[in-house]
Amino acid sequence: MSTKRDYYEVLGVNKNASQEEIKKAYRKVAMQYHPDRNPGDKSAEDKFKEAAEAYEILNDSDKKAQYDRFGHNAFGQGRSGNGFGGGGMNMDDIFSQFGDVFGDEGFGSFFGGGGRRSGGRAQGTRGSNLRVKIKLNFEEMAKGASKTIKIKKYVKCTTCQGSGAKDKNSVQTCGTCGGSGQVKRVQNTFLGQMQTVTTCPTCNGDGTTITVKCTSCKGEGRVYGEETVTIDIPAGVQEGMQLSLSGKGNVGERGGSTGDLIVLIEEEPHAQLQRDGLNVGFDLYISFPDAVFGTQVEVPTIDGRAKIKIPPGTQSGKIFRLKGKGFPNVNSYEKGDQLIHVNIWTPQSVSEEEKTMLEKMGQSKNFEPKPEKNEKSFFDKVREMFG
Repeated sequence: MSTKRDYYEVLGVNKNASQEEIKKAYRKVAMQYHPDRNPGDKSAEDKFKEAAEAYEILNDSDKKAQYDRFGHNAFGQGRSGNGFGGGGMNMDDIFSQFGDVFGDEGFGSFFGGGGRRSGGRAQGTRGSNLRVKIKLNFEEMAKGASKTIKIKKYVKCTTCQGSGAKDKNSVQTCGTCGGSGQVKRVQNTFLGQMQTVTTCPTCNGDGTTITVKCTSCKGEGRVYGEETVTIDIPAGVQEGMQLSLSGKGNVGERGGSTGDLIVLIEEEPHAQLQRDGLNVGFDLYISFPDAVFGTQVEVPTIDGRAKIKIPPGTQSGKIFRLKGKGFPNVNSYEKGDQLIHVNIWTPQSVSEEEKTMLEKMGQSKNFEPKPEKNEKSFFDKVREMFG
């Protein structure tokens, strides 16, 4: 199971915390463990990334809902770099995506003014997320699977290595902001002078402008191409569940961070089995003689076939349970069962000889229905199986 800490615990908030409370909590933790305040402290840097990962999930309503339902397993089994979050992000990604949380004070209050971390300027525009659907059969859902797929997406331009410029001499410091990526504006109001800091409109916060664009990508730093991605599916996923691979979406423009790949799980119907949550259902049909004398039959399960004994005198509607033969819970060690519903097959036509035998049996008192008083009703059986 995942060893990651609970995201709410990381930020010190409860599950009912508002977006503003989550934002404030992240700001507090990030300020405490920021690398510039803890130079050379690997533990502080890890906590800084951990806080960014928690904020990335809890600040997004869709991701938060998935986390509340499935925990870390909602995002590729919660492994660093293979799900959402800071584990797969570098410092530039974090400052690029979450720098606005710190407002005009930015990190500049202890960086020395610019509001941007030295060497950590947010570059370009973040790439968009991609969505794909993956259809899984019962066995893959029960045991987990690794799927390798090819995705059409924006990838980094190999000619300019994502810079968007023809060569290193085709990039110059932005003349509007002087390379800071920000412009300051001072206004006189009845309350006195008010200073605002905004992203530079000329370079969009890059701090540089391109004089000659790369001919391959036309200055975007990316081209439309294809990438092969391996997706690890955790055991126990269900129809409609979403997984996410951080940094596997579209590459951003001019060195911008990469979006995420959102994977929607679809269920491939089984020819004989039905799924109900963690449980698996199967309708078994047996003949009247087998119900009377008893028999041994093979039934399909998620991972093969299993033999079960049908005792003599089995009634139609009887439900047998194969313990632990259902689906695992994606977020715990719990496992469902396989429920086998017995149906006694009634022939729709009989021969004259068979008709004579059946009429003779019908005259015997032994064949008159005599349900026992302690026999459970259909609804009692259903409540017992699924309660």
